[in-house]
Amino acid sequence: MPHDAFQALQHANYRRFAAGFMLNSLGLHVLTTAVLWDVWERTHDPLALGITGLCRALPVVLLALVAGHAADRFERTRIIMVCQSCFAALCAAFAWLDLHDAPVWQFYLLLVASGGVRAFAGPARASLLPLLVPRRNLENAVNWNSGFFQTAAIGGPIATGLVIDSIGSTWQLYLVAAALTASLALVAPFLRPEPAPRTTEGLTLKSLVAGARFIIGERVVFGALLLDLLAVLFGGATALLPMYADEILHIGQKGFAFGALKASPYVGALIMAAWLASRPPIRRAGPALLWSVAGFGGCMIVFGMSTSFWIATLALVTSGALDAVSVTVRHMLVQTRTPNELRGRVSAVNTMFIECSNELGSFESGLVARWMGPVFSVVSGGVGTLVVVGMVAARSPALRGLRGLSEHDTPSGRANSTRETTESAGDTTAP
Repeated sequence: MPHDAFQALQHANYRRFAAGFMLNSLGLHVLTTAVLWDVWERTHDPLALGITGLCRALPVVLLALVAGHAADRFERTRIIMVCQSCFAALCAAFAWLDLHDAPVWQFYLLLVASGGVRAFAGPARASLLPLLVPRRNLENAVNWNSGFFQTAAIGGPIATGLVIDSIGSTWQLYLVAAALTASLALVAPFLRPEPAPRTTEGLTLKSLVAGARFIIGERVVFGALLLDLLAVLFGGATALLPMYADEILHIGQKGFAFGALKASPYVGALIMAAWLASRPPIRRAGPALLWSVAGFGGCMIVFGMSTSFWIATLALVTSGALDAVSVTVRHMLVQTRTPNELRGRVSAVNTMFIECSNELGSFESGLVARWMGPVFSVVSGGVGTLVVVGMVAARSPALRGLRGLSEHDTPSGRANSTRETTESAGDTTAP
């Protein structure tokens, strides 16, 4: 039977969710691009850029377990409505700060607040999606969701950079981000997820750590998440892109150069997501994950050493394509092996891993760049990623030998009778 690349889009619930998700993602990338450029223009300090990542990460790490419990206990569509409405209000507050030339520390406060909102929105969104598509369409939905996110991640930074070059201010962009991020709140009431059991546990230490305990027990899942955490913690360089565009690559239109660099990984990821969506499920998932992360590290070394805008862009495009493979494998592992009543808490732990790698990686790169310069920061991070891949591959034979993602033993070897666990799953990188 030929593979149907559009199977997930045949479900009306998924189409509604995907539309709101894509607009929300576009707003998020407009916001993050504008904030990074604002901070760089006000400080010209790589550490100040790194602190933006720290501000975004800490609330997610501190609140993720509570947020995951909430996603398993309460109606997920309502959580999304409240969180996205709050996020839109915060975007409008950024516009007010920029319009009144507020100090940078006030931008940091709003970033902390937005991180807290994202801590609750992420697990609710991730654990809702598996109830919108049947499991047979799981990997296809993951790839489409990734593709929609990548499309928004390309258009948002490039458009933001062009606007910065044209008008020289960003408060208008924050208002656009507010409107876009509100879209998912408007879509949420029209979603009709499949009924699923919810946890009846109260807010206890046992219930809070249930997701972490489950992931640690699933050694393949834990190995994949640990690989991503350490690799991107060392190899991520997003926070330094304004500095590269302004001081290293010497492009006339600095706003556009920054936006293009920020969008480049997502161009590669979109191409890879489209290719994966048109293909049968990945057969040798473990080796694919390890090689893709190793390739990501190599690309960051090339980017860090480049003084050519085009070579730097190509390196980032390739890094994004390779990262898309690891994203698909990781999220398929998390969603297919997790019972519905634990999905919120497991998604929260997954969110903690992602935030620690992406945002704390930004802080690490900014800190090293302050001490040793941006080139050393990026190149040493790429080398660190290669070392991490070698260590994880050597110590995790189960991950090295992982094959298909659609068929597996039930979690921890136990039989599972819930239809949601066996018939639906899936999510992808989310704001």
